[in-house]
Amino acid sequence: MRGQSQMRSISPVDTGKLLKSIRHDLGWSLDKTAERTGVSKAMLGQIERGESTPTVATLWKIATGLRVPMTTLLEPDREVGDVLLLRDASRLRVRPSEEGMQRALLFPYETRFGFELYELTFAPDFESISEPHDIGVVEHVTVLRGEIELLVEEEWRRVEQGQSLRFPADRRHGYRNRTQSETVVMDLIHYRFIPQNIAGRKTQAGS
Repeated sequence: MRGQSQMRSISPVDTGKLLKSIRHDLGWSLDKTAERTGVSKAMLGQIERGESTPTVATLWKIATGLRVPMTTLLEPDREVGDVLLLRDASRLRVRPSEEGMQRALLFPYETRFGFELYELTFAPDFESISEPHDIGVVEHVTVLRGEIELLVEEEWRRVEQGQSLRFPADRRHGYRNRTQSETVVMDLIHYRFIPQNIAGRKTQAGS
């Protein structure tokens, strides 16, 4: 079908290459990257060499420090094409290093749209706290199956199937599934800023 993308999982080696490419584009050393992201130089080196699979929390810390969408650490840049684009969640799901969570990046960030869209699956008893993202980042969570509790403004709020919650993600927030069944949500993340350091950048991760 016209507009269909190549659908594949991103390995830790790919993430490492993407991180290294962004860092080099910025002209940052590992020391400076560690300072800006709050992730240790040793851990950054392991990620770049494909020796460590970063957690979602670590990816967010890196993305926030680099001032790029998390998409940039998950998929190589692709040529901007038609608005029409079909992506299959069943072929995109990956399990980060956290137990109890699956992630499918349905629509990667594009500057012209300003958002990225994920399908997230949380196992029973899953809980994760995220540190603040970049200023102006807003998340829009819609529950497709089950129910989820979201930590917003230091209060856990229950969101049931068919309900949606929008909240500022530039402050501490979290997700937990206190039920005995999987919960599936859509998470649209909107960025206020235009990441100048990736505009027009063509990654060398696939070379």
